[in-house]
Amino acid sequence: MKVKKTYAKKDIYQEITNKVIASIENGLMPWACGWNKEGDFSLPVNFSTGTNYRGINVMLLWMAQEMGGFSTPNWLTYKQAEAQGGKVRKGEKGTSLIFYKQVTKETGEIKENGDEKKEHYPMLKGFTVFNLDQIDGIDAPRKPLNSDFKPLDEAENILSASGVHFNFCGTQAFYRPSTDEITLPPKDCFMEAKNYYATAFHELTHATKTPSRCDRKPFESDIKKGAYAFEEVVADLGAAFCMGSLGIHGTVENHASYIAGWLSVLKDDKKAIFRASAQAQKAHEWIEGQSICKQAA
Repeated sequence: MKVKKTYAKKDIYQEITNKVIASIENGLMPWACGWNKEGDFSLPVNFSTGTNYRGINVMLLWMAQEMGGFSTPNWLTYKQAEAQGGKVRKGEKGTSLIFYKQVTKETGEIKENGDEKKEHYPMLKGFTVFNLDQIDGIDAPRKPLNSDFKPLDEAENILSASGVHFNFCGTQAFYRPSTDEITLPPKDCFMEAKNYYATAFHELTHATKTPSRCDRKPFESDIKKGAYAFEEVVADLGAAFCMGSLGIHGTVENHASYIAGWLSVLKDDKKAIFRASAQAQKAHEWIEGQSICKQAA
């Protein structure tokens, strides 16, 4: 006797809710990005139809764009990409979205006029889209970047005096220890110059952990992501000290990504914040010290 396979029914509502919860717990707030990926903070759009996505799909695509580091708000289904002459690259993971389809159900009841009574209700369906950055053969449209970026000479001099090489490309900000380089989005991608400098000093503080600079040892913790959270606090504080000495205030993108781990560290170690502050102060003094030495030379 052949056994009929049974499949658990997908709960799309729960899947999406779980995704949003996980994003928030990881500190991912795409609507609070410190820089501009496309010239303005825009709604995601279907590149084939020119129609903006709506409702929950907007948030899902914003999260996907932020997590993927995509430079464009334009999206296509697999078939739409092929119709446009493009090809989704092998191994690329699509983003699941939803739509409501009107469904008609026969009730078996007969109305007074003799017709069968029917019920109409919306049914949730899913589909998958890909960002243009995941598709070969289609060039994404580019809007003019922010031309109002006004550099601050004193901040520029301090960053330059550090001797750390800065790359300006892409949509991500990070320090790569293996090459001792900092990568930032182009300056005119930032909404405000002060956000650029906050991000630059945050990454530069990370760079001070090397043996040739402050020789910062990794924080030892049994807390999940505790060491990561500690280093991010040091970088945030170091950037704040640098910005404070210049009299400017800016926002670092995704600065809340470590908050849950940091709270756990604080509950476990009452001296952690003192150690983080001390290390941030040392990093700040090293950064400013390089500038002072260069000016004196």
